[in-house]
Amino acid sequence: MAVRSLASPEVIRTENHEKAERASVLPSDDGVLAELYRQMLKVAKHKLYNKSDAVDVVQDAWVRILERWDSLRQTDKLIPWAKTIASHLASNANRAKRRISPYDDAGGLLARESQSGVPQPELLAELSDALGRLDPASRTLLLYKFYYGFKDEEIAEALHVPVGTVKARIHRSKARLKGDSNSRSSAE
Repeated sequence: MAVRSLASPEVIRTENHEKAERASVLPSDDGVLAELYRQMLKVAKHKLYNKSDAVDVVQDAWVRILERWDSLRQTDKLIPWAKTIASHLASNANRAKRRISPYDDAGGLLARESQSGVPQPELLAELSDALGRLDPASRTLLLYKFYYGFKDEEIAEALHVPVGTVKARIHRSKARLKGDSNSRSSAE
């Protein structure tokens, strides 16, 4: 038995017309879409720990935008809305990576993992030696940031120093680790 709609044909036409109007507001200019993509990519790269995941995050953001286009109330807010979606997806990607592996690419030492994704014992020993050559403050900062996954703000609060100081010290410590790793590999 066929089910009939209780809505009048006029109501159905009005709803379809509103949907068509909303769909026509989607930018069709290649320049606007390219700018939107560029800004979403910039947000994703800024937010992600692993910058190579940015394109995947932006692709997921496009899918989410197209799926939820009807929830956008003001079309002039498209770019901020899209950037927010990209930012949230980047945070989710960071969280997912952190659950998979507590290790980050500190100095490139863990980039050479086995096929199973588990760091090889000799690489862990190399990382331990490299961290052992750092001063205790630098080693602590790197462990807080990359092993325990603390945010820069949390580290700054715990150490009672400005966030900028934490960021600078982490950057310098990573550079020292990377320089030490490069000099050791060229010596071999």
